[in-house]
Amino acid sequence: MSQQAFSKTQRLMGEVAIVTGADSGIGQAIAAAFAREGAQVAVTYYRDEEGIEDTRQLIETAGQKAVVYQLDQKDPKNVADLFDYVSRTLGLPSILVNNAAINMSGKVFDELSLEEWDLRIQTNLYGPFYCCKAFIEGLKQTGYKHHGSIINITSVHQEIPHLGGSDYDATKGGLRNLSMTLALEYADKNINVNNIAPGMVLTPMNQAALDDESIMAKQISPIPMKRAGEPWEIAQAAVFLASKDARYIQGSTLLIDGGLSLYHGQEALAQAEKPKTPQRSQRLDKLSDELSAPLKTVSMSS
Repeated sequence: MSQQAFSKTQRLMGEVAIVTGADSGIGQAIAAAFAREGAQVAVTYYRDEEGIEDTRQLIETAGQKAVVYQLDQKDPKNVADLFDYVSRTLGLPSILVNNAAINMSGKVFDELSLEEWDLRIQTNLYGPFYCCKAFIEGLKQTGYKHHGSIINITSVHQEIPHLGGSDYDATKGGLRNLSMTLALEYADKNINVNNIAPGMVLTPMNQAALDDESIMAKQISPIPMKRAGEPWEIAQAAVFLASKDARYIQGSTLLIDGGLSLYHGQEALAQAEKPKTPQRSQRLDKLSDELSAPLKTVSMSS
């Protein structure tokens, strides 16, 4: 869908948003959508300078001011500096989207190193934790007079386990539960906290499927809609959750997965892409093959 196809209802006029991991994919689409709806947007990136410049141009084309910040969200001081910089340049952040994350290692648990585990926990869970802390502290200093909205981008893998994904799945389940607890603790403090849990979306995280039609066909086979999502579809949901239209939505997860979660993980588990790493586990291949046959014959009726 082209940018021109979107309506501009200015639902976020006057808001200051921070979107992490906005150099591509879902984060980039959310940042652009927020700008079209009237928000000033601070966007972060880790290494992709070219991608974040594209995001800056999308924001500025929408007529809004963009702030670009290189962020290592594993570092709490770096996160604190981000929020300080945004507050000085754009004003107090009123919307936070925790989107930045890294994908699963693709290794079976007993082959997973402590360093690989820590990298995902630090990036996918500690990073949003630091950002939520800084965001809430800013609102607390105003006596919670300003409304705030936190949107955490989790994943269907907060519920659906993925072979070779114990590290990633743990972080997304943890972020989901963190969101629900924050929603409970700050419901009376003028702060909305919700999750968006995407299924397969056409982003660089799914580059292998974008590059290979056979991989794409295999990965979309368990999706009832028989297609992957697009970043703009996630972005439109984020606009809604950040807007006044969603003020009574608290502690919820919006699944955007083409119906994948309706399988409760069983068919998805059986047909999941087998991890592709140099140390690919033969036991994982065997387990996936063993799971596929019986799951296809199980009757779900009771």
